[in-house]
Amino acid sequence: MPILELMLLIKVGSYIGVLPTIAIVLVTAVLGVSLLRREGLSTISKAQQRLEAGEIPATELVEGALLVVSGAFLLTPGFITDSFGFVCLVPALRQRIAGHVTQRMSLKVVDPAAIFGAGEQAYDNEFRSGFGSPGSEGEIIEGEVVDSEIVEGKPPHDKNSAGPSRHRD
Repeated sequence: MPILELMLLIKVGSYIGVLPTIAIVLVTAVLGVSLLRREGLSTISKAQQRLEAGEIPATELVEGALLVVSGAFLLTPGFITDSFGFVCLVPALRQRIAGHVTQRMSLKVVDPAAIFGAGEQAYDNEFRSGFGSPGSEGEIIEGEVVDSEIVEGKPPHDKNSAGPSRHRD
C-alpha cells in the first residue's frame, strides 16, 4: 500500500506539480480532521442517547472505531488512504459498515448476579437501587483509618517512632 501511495503521489505531482500536490494533501488532511470532529461528536451524542434509553450503543461504538481508523487514514499523506478515510466519514456508508460489523459480532450482556453468585434479591437491592442510595438497605458510616495495625483492641507499636512511648505486649 505505501508503494502504491508513493507511486500515485509521484504521478499526480508530475501532472500538476509538486506544490499543488502537497497543497491537495494538506487540504484533505485539514478538511478530513474538521469532518472527523463533527462526525465524532455526532456519534458520541447518539451513543449517549442510547445509553440514557438503557440500550447498548453497539453500532455507535463500532462507528467510533471506524472514525478512529478514518482519522488515521486522513492524517496519512496520500490519495488512496484519504479515499478510505473519507468513505468512513460519510454517515450513510459508515452506518452501513457498522451495522454489518455489529450483525457479525455477538454481544452478550452478563447478569452481575450470575457472576458473583448472588441471588436475585441481592441483585435487586444493590445493583438496581445503587449502593448507598436512599432506596437501598443499610446505612453508610463515614470514617477515617487512623492506624491500620490495631489488632483486637491492642495499641499499635512502632519501633522507629520518635513519638511518645506506647504500651507493648
